[in-house]
Amino acid sequence: MAQTMTTPTVRPFGKLPDGQEVSLFTLEAPGGWKATITNYGAILTSFCVPQKQGEPVDVVLGFESLDGYLSGHPYFGAICGRVGNRIANGLFSINKKSYKVAQNNGQNHLHGGVVGFDKQLWKATPRLSQKGPALDLELTSPTGDEGYPGTLRSKVTYTLTPDGELWVEMESTTDTPTIVNLVHHTYWNIAGQATNSIESQSLIAHADRYLPLDEGGIPTGIIRNVDGTPFDFRLSPDNQSNLGDVIVALTPSPEGAERGGVDHCLVINNWKPDGALRPAVTLTDPTSGRCLEIFTDQPGIQVYTGNYLDSSLTGKHGITYKQHAAICLETECFPDAINQTKWHEEWPSGCLNPGETYKHTMVHRFITGYKFESGRVR
Repeated sequence: MAQTMTTPTVRPFGKLPDGQEVSLFTLEAPGGWKATITNYGAILTSFCVPQKQGEPVDVVLGFESLDGYLSGHPYFGAICGRVGNRIANGLFSINKKSYKVAQNNGQNHLHGGVVGFDKQLWKATPRLSQKGPALDLELTSPTGDEGYPGTLRSKVTYTLTPDGELWVEMESTTDTPTIVNLVHHTYWNIAGQATNSIESQSLIAHADRYLPLDEGGIPTGIIRNVDGTPFDFRLSPDNQSNLGDVIVALTPSPEGAERGGVDHCLVINNWKPDGALRPAVTLTDPTSGRCLEIFTDQPGIQVYTGNYLDSSLTGKHGITYKQHAAICLETECFPDAINQTKWHEEWPSGCLNPGETYKHTMVHRFITGYKFESGRVR
């Protein structure tokens, strides 16, 4: 590995309004695999997948400069925290003590608040690991940050393997009981970010159940079987799981959300809190023959079909990102977990106590060059 894999390179990526310098790190593997990550927001800004002919294809939505990320965006490629996804009414209790966090998504709290981890400058350390080039990113969130209790110390490691796997490993510790649910929020379009649509792609999920939502995107407390619903992404001869068809079936949204499409958490089959990696989803593109498989040690995966993209953002190579230009596949503890454990013992609370270490791993594995028939790998 030492002969073929190299330590990530770094270059300037701009400055924050307060003058702090931001960097962009490049992880490369033989054959054309390449990931770029900035220490602002721990954001994955691009991921290039080799193809049989032509240059590698970037399959991640984002911007070519820091200015795009500073101007406001829907969490492109970011690490969201302390708590990704939603907390109902911005309220929760730990050990009978109540806490109030920002209501930055209607009445609810979303992705860590007004200035979450996606808007922080992380300490970055590039290195060559046993698995491949890696980037360690560290952030300390002081007690009271966005209303959360405890000083939280977090570390995220991105690693690119020789086979083109992208590993995202997250961990946190605290000095006071708190909650944490770090989420990696990349917008994927495995046909290439410039194609600007995922509607011809298909999704297969290892999930027999999903979490129904209220009109604000908060789980109702029910864990429902996917049978007979548009959320049945399981592999079967009769189920093609074409994303365009699913989006149509969910437009308008059954919960009354402003935009249609998928923005729901699937419950990963056979999950246990044992740290083992389990298959979550497989995304396939019939035109290019690419597959993206995701494995995780988390109980759920939020599937979001870019419903709120609205052509107002111009991304890389001048592409104006339209609705459903990409899909987010966010492995996670369940949304609003701290407020939902009263309904289900199997619902992890997301609580973290002193002396414990929160850990979250997700692996992105790409398969290239396959042929497809009726949306299935052959």
